[in-house]
Amino acid sequence: MDLKDVKIAVIGLGYVGLPLARLFSTKYKTIGFDMNRNRVDALMAGHDATLEVSDELLQDAINNYGFVCTSDIEYIRDCNFYVVAVPTPVDENHNPDLTPLYRASETVGKVISRGDIVVYESTVYPGVTEEECIPVVEKVSGFKFNVDFYAGYSPERINPGDKVHTVEKIKKVTSGSTPEIGKLVDNVYSSVIIAGTHLAPTIKVAEASKVIENSQRDINIAFVNELSKIFTSLGIDTYDVLEAAGTKWNFINMRPGLVGGHCIGVDPYYLAQCGQRHGYYPEIILAGRRMNDGMGEYVADRVVKLMLKKGISVLNSHILLLGFTFKENCPDVRNTKVIDIVHHLEQYNVNVTIFDPWANPEIAYHEYGIVVVNDLPKGKYDAAILAVAHNEFAEFDICTLLEPNHVIFDVKGFLPREIVDGRL
Repeated sequence: MDLKDVKIAVIGLGYVGLPLARLFSTKYKTIGFDMNRNRVDALMAGHDATLEVSDELLQDAINNYGFVCTSDIEYIRDCNFYVVAVPTPVDENHNPDLTPLYRASETVGKVISRGDIVVYESTVYPGVTEEECIPVVEKVSGFKFNVDFYAGYSPERINPGDKVHTVEKIKKVTSGSTPEIGKLVDNVYSSVIIAGTHLAPTIKVAEASKVIENSQRDINIAFVNELSKIFTSLGIDTYDVLEAAGTKWNFINMRPGLVGGHCIGVDPYYLAQCGQRHGYYPEIILAGRRMNDGMGEYVADRVVKLMLKKGISVLNSHILLLGFTFKENCPDVRNTKVIDIVHHLEQYNVNVTIFDPWANPEIAYHEYGIVVVNDLPKGKYDAAILAVAHNEFAEFDICTLLEPNHVIFDVKGFLPREIVDGRL
């Protein structure tokens, strides 16, 4: 396949798929496919609700590069380079849920032709592409892998909400099911990724490289979260300790906090599952997950103790929660750990008001059954918890929303130190 003949279909137009499809469209004939008709209609109208692609860039891709989004499978039948960018979540027991990948593979199997390539971007444990996804494509298409069609894996490296490290500015790992296909996949990506690419020797190596990226970060944050608990019990400010330790050139300067989202809070479970399937129980990875998954409860308990210490009645009190998305300046609420704070506070029979100017209230209610408001709420609160460091939260005086005797807890180390009663 010559690069000039490449026609790309990106399956899944979420936080990963849409920015990639938009980028590909500047170089190749590109069609974006998504099962969600409302999502497709909104994109073709020129607006991305995730805010990952600006209206200007999206409309430029549609009007000047011929970028098309569709929910009609027939529109992607003539493509020859399929990119799968669907979510890979975990279920309630933290087991990998490959259902979206299976369905996307079925879609590819219905339209793939001889000589075509399918590249997976979804985060998985080593072996999923060739052992789980490709057999589905084979079964549906009737074609034989590495004879009639080929595959590759190029793990997504999207950082939601980051307008500096955009998709084309982050180095990309690539791979292929044969050495020749690996080079072709690498050439396609390197033609649009200005930061360059790294061609891994096998698909499994590429899969493994992705799943350890976020697992490493998860473990590092878990370590700092544990340090935060220790230092709090000693009456020492964690940030003072980190600032002092950070003067050493090779100190890894992490910050304590909630660990949610679709990557760091999920990927370690994929790696752990892989290890268990091969007879190894991963102790450090799962210990880190337990630590980070318990931080919401820890924050809620800290706030309640601070309220009691100041003589504030907890029962039927009013607490203002600032932020609900999983990270700052981003509308993404997937796997947000702020919900853990909410649930644990509710066990104390308090009234929680959640204010987040970025979160979509409809999505928050649909996913979590809770009410989020986008406008600054009125009234007086007994406590405020800064859970997400949105820029907007630096623009008003939180104390004006609180009772004279109040508690302010800062999860992110974002607020002026002199006004907070506690922080991680």
